[in-house]
Amino acid sequence: MKHTIVMTGASRGIGRFAARHILRRSPDAHLLVVARASRGARLAAELASGGYTVSHVPADLGSLDSARAAAVGIRDRLDRGDLPPLRGFVGNAGVQYTNALTEGPEGLEVTFTVNVLANHLFVRLLQDRFAIPARIVITVSDTHFGDLRHNLGMVPGPVWRSPDALARTGAFARPDTAAGGRTAYSTSKLAAIHLVHEYARRLPSGIDAVAYNPGFVPGTGLARDAGPVSRFAMRRVMPAMTFTPFATSPDTAGRRLADVVLGTIRAPTGSYVDRDRVGRSSEESYDPRREGDLWEAAERFL
Repeated sequence: MKHTIVMTGASRGIGRFAARHILRRSPDAHLLVVARASRGARLAAELASGGYTVSHVPADLGSLDSARAAAVGIRDRLDRGDLPPLRGFVGNAGVQYTNALTEGPEGLEVTFTVNVLANHLFVRLLQDRFAIPARIVITVSDTHFGDLRHNLGMVPGPVWRSPDALARTGAFARPDTAAGGRTAYSTSKLAAIHLVHEYARRLPSGIDAVAYNPGFVPGTGLARDAGPVSRFAMRRVMPAMTFTPFATSPDTAGRRLADVVLGTIRAPTGSYVDRDRVGRSSEESYDPRREGDLWEAAERFL
């Protein structure tokens, strides 16, 4: 049966591979990619080249006004019948900066905006347009554990603040440094898991929400805003680690993301899929009071 899957972060890395796997394995899917206007049409055309149904909606996810307009536009297309029933949302877009001071047009810190608030905006504005059964998948990261075992010491662990503080620049020590930017990243991924738990509590039955951790995936472009040495290492040196148990190739990570989206990996609502199986996220990530506070704060940005 024809259905729509909305996806962010399909233009490169894990998302690009996941999009291809979804289309190949679910030919009835209309994949609606959310991307900047400069690349959205080209991306949709490239993904549709195998005879698949792909369209795009332009958005800058670092701007809540832009993301809101995109979500409302999708609602309108669904209401007009221009799109088949909505069965999925994949929040795969993610950014990591070399500081915690990068502001979007609304004055909000961009890491938190893209990795947390934009996803929440799409989930909430599309919530009553989902055709049940439906699945929401948010890409997270094992950097939220903050220990040597999970990130090899490359990314500082999360440092929780009030959600209103996290949404603003300068929430962490030394916000002008790469360590500040990486802390903003790991904290945003912890926040995303918190919201997945809250979605499981609050969304109607039949709309499942799942957090997907691809593991360490070098060569995805996540470090594109890092310094030249870090970019060289991520693009040219660390991809060799995919031949070891410590890293995953973009293709494998994308295939697993498609598995979660399509239900090949069985994952109940609120669960955490670690690479290719359901597991447990960090102990810190299970905090109902914090999750409720984050929900209330995120609602104020809708």
